[in-house]
Amino acid sequence: MESRSRLSTYSASTSADINNDPLENILRARSSNGTTRNLPEQSNGEAHLKPVPARLESEASSVLSSGRSTPIPEDAPPSARSIQHARRERRRRMFPTVDYESRVSHFDPQSQHRDFRGFFTLFWIGLFIMVLTTALRNLKDTRRVLRTSIFSMFTKAPLELAIADLFMFLSTIVCLPLQQAFSDKWTWGKSGYMLQHMLQAVWLAAWVYLPFHLEWQWTHQVFFTLHSLTMLMKMHSYSFYCGHLSECHKRLRALDENNTKVEPVEDADLRETLAFEVTSPSGRVSYPQNLTLYNFVDYLFCPTLCYELSYPRTDRVRWGKVAEKAAAVFGCIFLLTVTSEEFILPIMTEAAARLESVDAYLDIALILLESISLLLFPFMVTFLLVFLVIFEYVLGAFAEITCFADRHFYSDWWNSTDWLEFSREWNIPVHRFLQRHVYGASRRHMSRPVATLTTFLISALAHELVMFCITKKLRGYGFVCQMLQLPIIVVQRTEFMKSQKMFNNIMFWSSMIWGLSMISALYVLI
Repeated sequence: MESRSRLSTYSASTSADINNDPLENILRARSSNGTTRNLPEQSNGEAHLKPVPARLESEASSVLSSGRSTPIPEDAPPSARSIQHARRERRRRMFPTVDYESRVSHFDPQSQHRDFRGFFTLFWIGLFIMVLTTALRNLKDTRRVLRTSIFSMFTKAPLELAIADLFMFLSTIVCLPLQQAFSDKWTWGKSGYMLQHMLQAVWLAAWVYLPFHLEWQWTHQVFFTLHSLTMLMKMHSYSFYCGHLSECHKRLRALDENNTKVEPVEDADLRETLAFEVTSPSGRVSYPQNLTLYNFVDYLFCPTLCYELSYPRTDRVRWGKVAEKAAAVFGCIFLLTVTSEEFILPIMTEAAARLESVDAYLDIALILLESISLLLFPFMVTFLLVFLVIFEYVLGAFAEITCFADRHFYSDWWNSTDWLEFSREWNIPVHRFLQRHVYGASRRHMSRPVATLTTFLISALAHELVMFCITKKLRGYGFVCQMLQLPIIVVQRTEFMKSQKMFNNIMFWSSMIWGLSMISALYVLI
């Protein structure tokens, strides 16, 4: 009797422990009233897993209840009682135990895992292997480690390029005295608006023409043109935003000259609105105190194309990070040169020689298709390296030097499902500029579709200008392909296509890789 009493006391205490056990709501059988207990929320993105059907759960409950809730016969051996107790308790076993739980794989769309830095490391290891095998092959064939036809272009007139680039950079300062004049006596309005547009047109034409006049190599010319377009966007944003602030500041001063004893409510609200408009979000700078040489030069070095009165800043410059990103810039340029030298230039040269010896359209088409297919992988590597060198390393280095805290230069564009999403996430500084100064300005005078068309048109013209500087040919292949994105976006935005995310992402990558190779081959060979 005493042993039975102890056993019943032990069973009651064990049951109380189990009721408080968080695992019990998983292990315990369904209640007798037939209702299903709610399973706890799954971790790591398993919430999409469907609950167990009632029939299967009932079968499982009958199995789980055996030995847990069924009374043990009185004549059962002590081992049976020990097993019953073991089923109700979790403890470390003598033999190593593998813990299994409901969870999804890392690449599952419902997974919460987002850290794939190991693949980033693998990417660089793959590039190192590519350079190593290329060097060994060249050493065997030519007794030289690398080919030097493109490398030699960097040594031609580097001082001339540096001086021209410095003067181009300094010429942007013309915006500062103009805006100082607009803040005081001149009126921005339509006259200032048109004056700034004419100044920018003349400025861009002069600096785009200079490389052609000096007969620079395409490497020098494409760098200089890209830098000129960057400075043009900075000039535009600075001038038009400060011009807007000058109008607001003059209206604010006009309200101060109101001599009425009782100010109308509308004027009070307008005064508050204008005061907020001419003051930075941080409250540290107000217009026109920002119209200084220091503020303008600081903006030119900041990795942004949209001017603001102030930006969020970090506490200090981490010069170790600057050195790391500077080394990465030169490393990416080296890899870009090796890729072009070893895997792009030979294919283009051979294809150009073959095209000169054929006249039939079928033969020309076959040579072009073969060249494009051979260029797919090299241009994919080139595309990824260009992305890294610009948005991760160059902009990151300037952000570190200027203590620019907002490092959101790109988003996860590799998951894009349509071209509009890609345009927003691939190049966030340019996207913000186009959204603010092209689309936003156009929306005041035209409908949304026309404003979108205008934005794509200006972007396509800028890309065509870059291709013209590289190839010295005005063909329009890139312009046409970029404008064709608009009808494709319309199709991709339909309800049916929007649900096909995997298919749309496959189509995005396929068209991106194929398009880069096709456009480059057409510009060079045709």
